[in-house]
Amino acid sequence: MFLEQITGPNDIKKINKKDYKALAEEIRQFLIGKISVSGGHLGSNLGTVELTMALHLSLDLPKDKIIWDVGHQSYTHKILTGRKEGFDNLRKYGGMSGFPKRAESDCDCFDTGHSSTSISAGLGLVKARELKGEDNTIVSVIGDGSLTGGMAYEALNNASRIDSNFIIILNDNNMSISKSVGALSKYLTSLRNTERYLHTKRAVERGLEKIPLVGKSVTKGIKNVKDSVKSNILEQSTMFEDMGFIYLGPVNGHNLAELEEVFHMAKSYHQPVFIH
Repeated sequence: MFLEQITGPNDIKKINKKDYKALAEEIRQFLIGKISVSGGHLGSNLGTVELTMALHLSLDLPKDKIIWDVGHQSYTHKILTGRKEGFDNLRKYGGMSGFPKRAESDCDCFDTGHSSTSISAGLGLVKARELKGEDNTIVSVIGDGSLTGGMAYEALNNASRIDSNFIIILNDNNMSISKSVGALSKYLTSLRNTERYLHTKRAVERGLEKIPLVGKSVTKGIKNVKDSVKSNILEQSTMFEDMGFIYLGPVNGHNLAELEEVFHMAKSYHQPVFIH
């Protein structure tokens, strides 16, 4: 129903906001139906539906650029840029690629077929934008599995030094081809635990404030007691901040309103931004 209204770039912006949830469900059902026949990457794409919708709502394609890493998470991007008919021949000879391809669409700015390259490619596009005096937004999306690659860290090292807007999104789903392991996986888990702490704290505060007469005073007292905990858990800088990035997150990757809000914020900075 809503998916039929999307035949080209930016058509998603014509959909009423109250229908976004229904559109996301239609996209997931479309992906399941097509990929069950053609084969392809299912889980990685089911997990990035809201993320991709939020990017397309926040950006102006093809003027703005999205680089997908690895690239097998770009199926929703292909749908929202008018390529849903191509899914009948997905990954077949002469058919639509399972990865972004510049030959397919002006909305694909980088042929992404392997991991850990998106930040380097995005940085190149940022430098080109500066040399040409343009004002478009450059976004690199990278998975936590791809972030373990050495090229990603070389790119982070260079990107953190620029004095210009560049948005890097870490799609942290705790998976690569198999379950992620190692020091980076443990570090990202600690950041995700910070998100759970924040949500729990807010829920407790809202509940206490509803208690008649004493609610607000009890909440104030608990806030004072937890200051020492907060300093240890929340106010430590992340390694991305230490490298020179504005760090925003962790953000719920399935909350469309929250994603749009953080993307709007990220576009306002004149320096590199890392969204988790």
